[in-house]
Amino acid sequence: MTVTTIGFDADDTLWHNETFFRLTQEKFADLLRDHADPSHLMDRLLAAEHRNLGHYGFGIKGFVLSMVETAIEVTEGRVPASVIGQLLEEGREMLRHPVDLMEGAEDCVRALADSHALVLITKGDLLDQERKLAESGLGDLFHGVEIVSDKTQETYVRAFAAHGDGAARALMVGNSLKSDVVPAIDAGAWGVFCPSEIEWALEAAPEPVGAERYRRITTLAELPELIRQLG
Repeated sequence: MTVTTIGFDADDTLWHNETFFRLTQEKFADLLRDHADPSHLMDRLLAAEHRNLGHYGFGIKGFVLSMVETAIEVTEGRVPASVIGQLLEEGREMLRHPVDLMEGAEDCVRALADSHALVLITKGDLLDQERKLAESGLGDLFHGVEIVSDKTQETYVRAFAAHGDGAARALMVGNSLKSDVVPAIDAGAWGVFCPSEIEWALEAAPEPVGAERYRRITTLAELPELIRQLG
């Protein structure tokens, strides 16, 4: 069936994101260097992020709260207020950071906007994702925008029904197998994996090798040709 609707992930698919989280983690480790080994500290932070997803969701604000929680835990409540203040400022700096588009992202989106209905489907904080989309210069090219708390099979069924001809005639591209590819395939759409240089551990998942509607590309520059091949 002809692909008429294309879903795009945002963070680390259209623009860089995880790089800034890693830089902030390095600052976090430096601030707490007298209290915990960096590798152990990152394990504690990842565990905090995992258990807090259900409370804070995805995004910078939940990440900052998890850093604060971890700092309190590893210091047994003795973390200086100045360190907490610095962590909060690092979070504000992340929220102010200019949007840095991935290589080929703008050309890809513009090449497909005239022939397909494009839908941005992303997780994260509502205000932050709206800001990044506005600053990206790509907002006017999307037929619809879905900022969701999580990406599941039902998310894609609903999104592609609302903004296109249904999942059977849709394709989703993103850097996360867990969030962008596997649930989209389960919904009946094509799932295209476009890996980024840095993968968040909580988004790791095995490739759905053998799935009829699974494809993998190296960069977004390859997407228009892949869609032409699919029909």
